[in-house]
Amino acid sequence: MLNLQHIRRELHQIPELGFQEKKTQQYLLKIIKQLQTEKVSIQVWETGILVFVEGTAPTKTIGFRADIDGLPITEQTGLPFSSKHEGKMHACGHDFHMTIALGVLEQMIAEPINDHCLFIFQPAEEGPGGALPLLQSEAFQTWRPDVIFALHIAPELPVGTVASKPGLLFANTSELFLDFTGKGGHAAYPHLTKDMTVAASSFVVQMQQIVSRNINPLEAAVVTIGKMESGFVQNAIAETARLEGTIRTQHPNSIQTVKHQLEKLIKGYEIAYDCKIEVDYGANYYQVFNQPDMVQQFCEALAGSNIRYQEAEAAMTGEDFGYMVKEIPGFMFWLGVNSPYGLHHAQLNPDEAALDIGVNAVTRTFSTLSH
Repeated sequence: MLNLQHIRRELHQIPELGFQEKKTQQYLLKIIKQLQTEKVSIQVWETGILVFVEGTAPTKTIGFRADIDGLPITEQTGLPFSSKHEGKMHACGHDFHMTIALGVLEQMIAEPINDHCLFIFQPAEEGPGGALPLLQSEAFQTWRPDVIFALHIAPELPVGTVASKPGLLFANTSELFLDFTGKGGHAAYPHLTKDMTVAASSFVVQMQQIVSRNINPLEAAVVTIGKMESGFVQNAIAETARLEGTIRTQHPNSIQTVKHQLEKLIKGYEIAYDCKIEVDYGANYYQVFNQPDMVQQFCEALAGSNIRYQEAEAAMTGEDFGYMVKEIPGFMFWLGVNSPYGLHHAQLNPDEAALDIGVNAVTRTFSTLSH
C-alpha cells in the first residue's frame, strides 16, 4: 500500500514551473508503473500523464484531474522536507492533489468500478495554462471522459470538511502586463522628458473606474495591479514603467468589456503622455461552473462517511480546470487542510491528515458517478 505522506513529501521537495515538470513526471511515472496491471494504460503528454483504468462493465469514462506544477515562490516553512529547488515551492497544494490522485488510482486498480477511470496529471495550471492544450491533444481525445471532476485544497477549512456549490465556483481570469515607454532624463529637467512613473501612476488610479462605470454592479469584477516598476535612480526621470496585475470577472462577457475599456484608456494615455503603451494579457482562464446534478451526486457519495460537506461561496480565484468543465460535464470541490497560511503563501503548510480524507472523498465520488 502506498505511503501517501512519504509520497507527498517527496513531491513537495521537487516543485517545477509549468511545462518544466520533468522530475515530477518521472517520479509520478515511477509510482504509477509500480501499480500498473494489464487493465491500466499510460500516455505521456508534454510533462503530464494520462492513466486509463478499465472498468468491469463500462458505460462511460469518469475523469479526475490533478495539477502538478509549482510556483515561483521561495519556501519559508522551515520543514525538513522543504523545496530543494531554489525559488520554487508547492505553495498551492498541487503536491497534495497529485498524492491524492495516486492514492485513488491505487484504490481503483485494486477494486475496479463499473466504468472506466481516467486520471489526468496536468502540467502548467499556474501558467501558462495546461488544460486547454491538453483538451485539444490527440492523447486526451483517445480517452476523452464523459464526466470529470477535481479538487483543490482549502487552507481555511478544517481537515474532514469539503466544500462545493452548484454553478459558479471560480471566476474568469486574465493576467495583465502593461509596458510604458517614454523619454528619460535628469530630474532637474522634467520638461525635456516623458515621465513614465507619472504616467503609470495616473493610469493605475484611472483604471479603477473601468469596473465601477462599465460593469453591471450585480456582476462582480476586479482589476488589480499587484506589481509596479519604474526608474533606476532617485534623481533621474523614468523612461519606462511596467505594471503587472490581473482581471477577474463573474461573467465571461465582462472580461471582454474590461479589456475593451482598458485598450481605450491606453490610447488616451498614449496621446496625453506622449508615450507608447503595450499590453499583454498573458494566461486567460475560463470560469469553473459546477454541474448541479454532479454536485448533488458528490453530496450523496459522502453520505455515511466522516466527511462533512458545506456550501462554498463563489470566489474570484482562477483555475484552468474551467476549460475542462466548459466542454465536459463536471465539478470541483474544496478540501479542507487547516493551514494558518493561505494559498500561494511562502509558509503554506497543509495538514497531511487531509490526504486520507481526500482519497476517501474522491474514491466515493468515482463509485457514485459509476452507478
